[in-house]
Amino acid sequence: MTSPDPETLSHWYPVAMVGDLTNVTFQTMLLDRLIEISRDENNAFHALCGNRPLPVQERYGYLWTSLGEPVRDIPAIPEAAEADRRQVCCGSIAVHSSGLRVVENFLDMAHFPFVHTNILGAEPETEVRRYQIETREDGAEIWATDCTFFQPQAALSASGGILTDYTYRVAAPFSTLLYKTCPASPERQDVIALFVQPMTATRSRAHPVMFLIDDSSSLGGLVEFQQFIFLQDRIILENQRPRLMPLDGKYEIPTMADRSSVAYRRWLKGKGVTYGALS
Repeated sequence: MTSPDPETLSHWYPVAMVGDLTNVTFQTMLLDRLIEISRDENNAFHALCGNRPLPVQERYGYLWTSLGEPVRDIPAIPEAAEADRRQVCCGSIAVHSSGLRVVENFLDMAHFPFVHTNILGAEPETEVRRYQIETREDGAEIWATDCTFFQPQAALSASGGILTDYTYRVAAPFSTLLYKTCPASPERQDVIALFVQPMTATRSRAHPVMFLIDDSSSLGGLVEFQQFIFLQDRIILENQRPRLMPLDGKYEIPTMADRSSVAYRRWLKGKGVTYGALS
C-alpha cells in the first residue's frame, strides 16, 4: 500500500457517476484505500473508509469525497450554470496508469494527428505552435493559453475542419479542464473536464464531463464521441513505462511542444506531490 502525500490527500476526488449509483452499497478504491458508498432512505449519499465517515458532495453529475481535509473546494466551472449548456457525463473509464500520466496526456497536443487521426488532428498539420504558461489562484492552478491546433473534427457538431483555440487549466493535481472553440457558436467555448480518481499509484479511473453548446447531437452520440477519443488515449497510457510519472527530467527528454507537461511536473514537484510519481 502506497501512502499518499499531504498535498494529494487535501483534495476532493470523484468516485462514481451519480446516475450509476443505486441503493446497493458500492465499493471503490481511492488512494489505496477501500471506500464504501451507500444511499439512505432519504436518497442522501454516505461514504466510509473502514469505520471513518468521509465528506461527500454531488457536483457535475459525479459523487465526490476526500480522505483528508480539503483546503480548496471542487474546481469551480462557471459555465456549468449557463442555461443553454448541456452537461454530458461520459461515464467512468478504468486506466492502468498513474493518474498523473492521465492528466499529462490530456494536456498534450502533439499526439493529436497520430493518435486521434482525422478527428483532433491530421498530417501534415502536426506543428504545436508556441503557447503561454502561467499560474493562477496564488499558484494553486496552472493555465496554458494561446493554444491553437487544426482539427478535422473538433467536436461531434463540427461540419468541417477548423483552427481550434484551446485553453488548458490544471485545477488540482488530478483535475484538468480545457476550453476550446465551439463549432456551433464560435464566439463561445465548449468546456471539457477530466477528473481523475487515483485508485492506486498506478491504477486510475477517469471521469470526463462536458459542458457544451450543442442542441442537435444526441446524448448517446456525444458520449460515444468522447469515449472513443479517450479509449484511443488509453492504449497509449497503458503502454507507457514506467507507469509512474517521472518528475525528474533525466527520465524523459521534453521538446518545445511539451511546455505544459514540463510546467505540470515542476508544479507537482513544488507542491510535494509524490503519489503516482517517480521522483
